Amino acid sequence: MPEPTRAERVDAAFAACPRTRHLPPSQVEQAGLDRALPIGFGQTNSQPTTVRDMLLALDVRVGQRVLDVGSGSGWTTVLLAHLVGPTGRVVGIERVPELVTMGAAAVAQAGMPWASVQAATPGVLGDPSGAPYDRILVSAMADGIPQQLRAQLTPDGVLVVPADGVLWRVDRDRELALGRYLFVPLVPD
Repeated sequence: MPEPTRAERVDAAFAACPRTRHLPPSQVEQAGLDRALPIGFGQTNSQPTTVRDMLLALDVRVGQRVLDVGSGSGWTTVLLAHLVGPTGRVVGIERVPELVTMGAAAVAQAGMPWASVQAATPGVLGDPSGAPYDRILVSAMADGIPQQLRAQLTPDGVLVVPADGVLWRVDRDRELALGRYLFVPLVPD
């Protein structure tokens, strides 16, 4: 039997990790809509097709270490955890304390102990103390490609980040524009 394609792996993650588990009760009925939904505190749960595009560009592999910047309600964290499997590790970073609590609870409920959500360190972007990472996903719009995240990659690592209205796939040597997208702003502490 052939190995599943990247798209098949991402679609399997979506099937295994329903969005409804990562939304406030007031938004659960809207979970099937292909749009960003508010999760409180000025933040959103991203549009499913956008999340899918990001995960396809990130090309997560089993066993990798992944950083999820702006993990919000934890949905992308569990999707990434499904993709890396129990031999991998996913660290979600979130700056809003209430969303850290919400996201951590949702990730714990997903039963994937190789994934966690933690509070962002004030004044620090990403998780340099836990670096390097094989993959870094950013779910908020940056002003320019954050070089401090690029520096947290392994030599063959990949960063997917929205910056200046464009979604980028970045490695140590290249920056590839993937199209225009809308996100809430990446807010440094």
